[in-house]
Amino acid sequence: MENQRKRTMTPPLVLLISFLVLITIGTFLLSLPISVKEGIDNSLLTALFTATSAVAVTGLSVVDVPNFYSYFGTTVILVLIQLGGLGVMTFSSIIMLVIGRKISYEERKVLQEGLNRESLGGIVKYVKKVVYIALGIELIGAILLFSRLAMKYPLKKALYYSIFHSISAFCNAGFALWSDSLVWCNNDYFILIILAVLIIFGGIGFSVINMYLAFYLKKEKKLTLNARMAVKISLWLILIGSLFFFVFEFQNTLKGMPLLGKIFNSFFQSITTRTAGFNSLPIGMLKQETLLIFIILMFIGASPGSTGGGIKTTTFGVIMFYAFSIIRQESEVTIRNRRIPIEIVHKALTLLVIAILYITGITLLILILEDFNFLSILFEVVSAFATVGLSTGITGSLGIVSKILIIFTMYLGRVGPLTIAIVLGGKSRKSSKIKYPEENISIG
Repeated sequence: MENQRKRTMTPPLVLLISFLVLITIGTFLLSLPISVKEGIDNSLLTALFTATSAVAVTGLSVVDVPNFYSYFGTTVILVLIQLGGLGVMTFSSIIMLVIGRKISYEERKVLQEGLNRESLGGIVKYVKKVVYIALGIELIGAILLFSRLAMKYPLKKALYYSIFHSISAFCNAGFALWSDSLVWCNNDYFILIILAVLIIFGGIGFSVINMYLAFYLKKEKKLTLNARMAVKISLWLILIGSLFFFVFEFQNTLKGMPLLGKIFNSFFQSITTRTAGFNSLPIGMLKQETLLIFIILMFIGASPGSTGGGIKTTTFGVIMFYAFSIIRQESEVTIRNRRIPIEIVHKALTLLVIAILYITGITLLILILEDFNFLSILFEVVSAFATVGLSTGITGSLGIVSKILIIFTMYLGRVGPLTIAIVLGGKSRKSSKIKYPEENISIG
């Protein structure tokens, strides 16, 4: 019976359960009176929403975090962000290594699934690198932020804020300890640059960072197509998003700023929109066309194996190259003289279909339940699905059912829709030897 249970606990299922357990623990801790400021009424739903948002590194909140939660509460959120961003199993493995316990084959498979690794070989060594890279970047970010925040706050508060926002930025969580997120410092280019770099590193993927470090520092093997695609597509999306934001918001939210300020804020908002959820300008005041561009950027999201969400940059890249190959009437999908296996194309298209169908369904349900306009609700749902955390300001006003739908959407966005689909789909059936006759269907 025990062996049967082990066999049914597949890596995707273990991954789903580990995040559920962390959300449950976080909900319990955030529901305690010590987690909120004195005189504030707390609720289990609020605690669940915040815990899910932190574990899913989203940043959406139904309350004003800095004015609602105490230092204990925000510290709980910080720990949930760190564990959720890097993965529960990643930290569990590090603890096991510290106490001298060997990591089993099943546990290695879970790590492979959670870190989106193609190979199982060297997974333990890779986990150590992930933790070292993450903590190292977060430490550098915290030191740089402290050098600026120490001028504004007492040292203890400046240190806490520096650590919190460095981790929140690198994990692409978007939680801030200021009620207006980063609107207060939209003219402080130093802070914006530091947070932008942290967000980029967190959203580019650990394998990509590790590969580029090895390539430039150790002069090791050539960069993989996956690494090149992740970086190039990310850079193009940042540039395109910045340009659209600059043009659309020039006489709106950017009005009155110096030219350098307009450029910096356009650049920052383009970066944070795809993955992180910080905002240096009021999202509720953006033009409709800007919100639509933001929805597209959020939907694409970060790169595989990162702390960000979305369908991922490489998925978007594969789909685009597949479309180009169809237009050019080519029999194979090739990128930089490399042929892409048809299984990868099928996986990318499946993820796209699942994502579109899910977002459409949840948006429709919330439209039925709520009285907000279509674009605001779609923006909220995509933000939750892509674990971004930006909002036009409707999160706290949603009804109970709508909040629960957003909670599940954040969870699904963090663990990945394909992971849930695999778990729900059960064991794959062996391909049948029976070949059915072909018949054409008109397309287009």
